[in-house]
Amino acid sequence: MNGRLLMRPAVLAALLAPCVPAHALDVLRAQQDIPATAAGAMLSADGCPTGAPERPLRLAEAVARSLCSNPKTRQAWADVKAQAAGVGAARAAYLPTVSANWQGMRENSVVDIENHPALGSDYTATVRSEGVSLNWLLFDFGGREATLRNANALLEAARATQDATLQEEFATVAKDYFGAQTAMGELDAARDVESMTRQSMVAAQARTERGVAPVTDALQAQTQHEQAVFSLTKAESDMQTALGTLASDMNLDPSVALEVPAVTEDARTDATFSEPVAQMIRDVQTAHPSVRAAQAQYEAALAKVSQTRAQGLPSISLVGKYSRDNQPESMGLGLPTYPATGHEAYVGIQVSIPLFEGFGRHYQTDQARAQAERQLDSVDDARRQVALDVWTSFQALTGATSNAQNSARLLDIAQQAWKAAQHRYDAGVGNILELLNTQAALANAKQRRIQALAGWDTARVELASKLGRLELDSISGQRYQWEGK
Repeated sequence: MNGRLLMRPAVLAALLAPCVPAHALDVLRAQQDIPATAAGAMLSADGCPTGAPERPLRLAEAVARSLCSNPKTRQAWADVKAQAAGVGAARAAYLPTVSANWQGMRENSVVDIENHPALGSDYTATVRSEGVSLNWLLFDFGGREATLRNANALLEAARATQDATLQEEFATVAKDYFGAQTAMGELDAARDVESMTRQSMVAAQARTERGVAPVTDALQAQTQHEQAVFSLTKAESDMQTALGTLASDMNLDPSVALEVPAVTEDARTDATFSEPVAQMIRDVQTAHPSVRAAQAQYEAALAKVSQTRAQGLPSISLVGKYSRDNQPESMGLGLPTYPATGHEAYVGIQVSIPLFEGFGRHYQTDQARAQAERQLDSVDDARRQVALDVWTSFQALTGATSNAQNSARLLDIAQQAWKAAQHRYDAGVGNILELLNTQAALANAKQRRIQALAGWDTARVELASKLGRLELDSISGQRYQWEGK
């Protein structure tokens, strides 16, 4: 046997199957803080929804489903588990290694000496040997310590990256949820506009038939109604697309039937972040998950420099071995062999001193040092990016808050104008152009109102995500109750 183990694909798949928790055996306690689900600390182990989505689908359920089952969050979770296992491997380097071996063979030895048959030999024996060896690294000029620091820093980076991924996915599914609400609201508005234009078309046709209005009034009203039908068809298609996108965020088939509540027009759209934007930027440059991940990567790179340097320094190990066998022995040439047993044992200190590595260690250390410098630049870039993201999102929220309030006033004025124009037209003192213009303005105001409300919700989610403050506990009903933390 050559020591290789050939494994069938089915057996390998069974070994890799997640039927047993990855950290079921964690003697070195490296995996004890791994979250139970891909949602991390945002959701408890039993909080992941199962079965068909509720009708109507609430934002909290949509977010929970996405955090638990989206491939991006699962990948980030797997990275944390992998890095935690790396910490365990680094801790294991402080422990001794013990190995055992056993060998059994059937030995046949024949020696024929020409012209001296008495000096020949012929024996057959079953020979066995077994042994145990010990190797314990005692001192290596900080190599193992640097390796452990590197592994711990990489684990912290993986955890921070998971937090950033959860924040990003939270924001994505929330924006898509509000997008679905917007599409639903625009569909309802398109139905209202279609009904409104149909009533105007009927009224114009009636006046034309009575000879009160010219035929052009009826044709213009009919044209606007056909445009409303066109918009209604598009709104239906946009709603299905938005629902399919939301289903995909939750790792469901896009064809799964979903139902989301409509946007409420009486929503409060006041400011929800009371602290100054400058304070937000200062906080996010130290606390945001992406900054923490970059900082941890930098610390890992620094540890890698020490680790690379230490690998070229001497090491001291405790070594030991015990072995025994039953190799037959002969007292001399031509004499018969006799059964025998033997054993060997030793214990001692082994000093390994790398004398010359062709200057490779020097360049490897320089490479690790340059990578650490590069990672330090990544930390600065992460801080710059999160500051810009917060500033941009804050300004977007400020504008969305104002537009949400402006859209309410615009809708109220447009409704009053349309009612007045409709009354004037029915009374015979108004013309069709006045009615159709106010009708189009009202349809536009309805659409702007829906988009403004959804845009305000999206802007709040975006800012909270850039601040790293998105939490499932902050969801109350359909809206977020954030306060400046």
